[in-house]
Amino acid sequence: MDQLALLFVLLLGALVSVPVGDRVGLPAPVLMTLLGIVLALLEFVPNVDVPPDLILPLLLPPLLYAAVRRTSWRQFAANVRPIFLLAVALVFVTTLCVAAVAQAIVPGLPLAAAVALGALVAPPDPVAATAVAGQLGLPRRLVSILEGEGLFNDVTAIVLYHVAIAAAVSGTFSPWQAGLDLVLSAVVALAVGLALGWGAYKLMDLLDEPTLQIGLSLLVPYASYVMAEELHGSGVLAVLVTALFLAEYATDADDVMTRLAGHTFWDIVDTLVTGVAFGLVGLELHNAVSTAAGHWGEMLTWAGAVVGVVVLVRLLYLLPASWLAKRMHAGRDVEEEIPMTWRETVVMWWSGMRGVASVALALAIPLETDAGSPFPDRDEIVFIAFGVIMATLVLQGLTLPWLVRRLGVEADSEWEKEYERSLATRAAKAAKRRLREIEAVEDLPDELSEQMMRRALDIGVRISPDLGEEERREAHHQRAKRLKRVRRIQGELLSAARHEILAARTEPGADPEVVDRVLRHLDVRSLR
Repeated sequence: MDQLALLFVLLLGALVSVPVGDRVGLPAPVLMTLLGIVLALLEFVPNVDVPPDLILPLLLPPLLYAAVRRTSWRQFAANVRPIFLLAVALVFVTTLCVAAVAQAIVPGLPLAAAVALGALVAPPDPVAATAVAGQLGLPRRLVSILEGEGLFNDVTAIVLYHVAIAAAVSGTFSPWQAGLDLVLSAVVALAVGLALGWGAYKLMDLLDEPTLQIGLSLLVPYASYVMAEELHGSGVLAVLVTALFLAEYATDADDVMTRLAGHTFWDIVDTLVTGVAFGLVGLELHNAVSTAAGHWGEMLTWAGAVVGVVVLVRLLYLLPASWLAKRMHAGRDVEEEIPMTWRETVVMWWSGMRGVASVALALAIPLETDAGSPFPDRDEIVFIAFGVIMATLVLQGLTLPWLVRRLGVEADSEWEKEYERSLATRAAKAAKRRLREIEAVEDLPDELSEQMMRRALDIGVRISPDLGEEERREAHHQRAKRLKRVRRIQGELLSAARHEILAARTEPGADPEVVDRVLRHLDVRSLR
């Protein structure tokens, strides 16, 4: 098996792991990690030959962009304090605690190398957290916190990691310079993210075709990441800013085809890239295991100690942080999404799985220092990092569904239904307002005006049938049954038409371009 065949296996596994995970009740990222481990144990499967410094730039931008599409700037701004407590403060606390323990138990480990280890295992993986949380039916506020933490904690961790690596490689460290680098990295990332977001927004206005606009949306996160990194900024933060800008401003309510096609496209990208990323996590375990040959006892002891620190620090931090967030929330008018019970806090604690970013940072540790000597304890750091990744991703990922069921933490379905009803009401009122505006400038017949008013009311009822009175609900139910029958028959008619047009494509003298244009017209008609 060569590298290309291995990539195909991972892509196929990414697709198959989704329905398999749904059936067995396990998150797809965990299944892909297990698949990677199994592949790594097979003799005919080659070692992964991807340069470590390319893992983050290749995998992280599309994953972050896809995750940001599920949130919004308003949601982030409303929850900035809970996100700050997790994405910034917790990363710092975890890094310092891991560094202190690692330096105490690993003989001769320099402080800078210990901080690098702490930084690369500190951030929970955004993809694993959101993928797992999304499948378990957790309350929306918990999913929002996990998404916000996962999106922004990589920024803090990667900057800390680069500062620690630079200190270990050069042999010098300046706290003031490190602080300045952190601030400059954030400023550059914000500038690049906003500039590229604005530029992409303007360029999308020039690209009328949905295909071109979606293609541009795939290029933008990569461009934002690479440009920020070239200017010594945070590529992760730049991608987040660009994606949030586009999600806020580059949305045309009437551009239905681009929105539907874009949603489908990014679902596909998210599924495939996530699967490949976690498959690589499992495959890279082979390299980490080879470093422990000859001193398994010591290495496993060190890894176990660091795993304990990572897991325990998150719990001990979340308990007072959740209490503090609730106290701060009590005096605010803004609705923050925070854990409301100790059960939700426990679920948040056990959701802190490490993944792609930690793997990439561990493998990207330089082989040598500026003086030409080997990087201090590099093999030990890589093994400990993979121990933390496997313990949190596999152990926590496999047991989190059981824990959620055991604690009875689930989404507030009544609140979601009520919110859906309020949106349905707003949609119906907006339609009625627009109808009155049209009636003010156009002379509509009474019959047509009445028909349009019924349709305006039906917009809300079709979204949330509970809106209408009992008679209206019954009438809507009957119309829905009739409409369903009409759509079934119309679907069969359109299906017959599509089969006929496809048959014409194989006839002598047929013009495939004309046939495809007619077929596209029938496909669009089928969506209505």
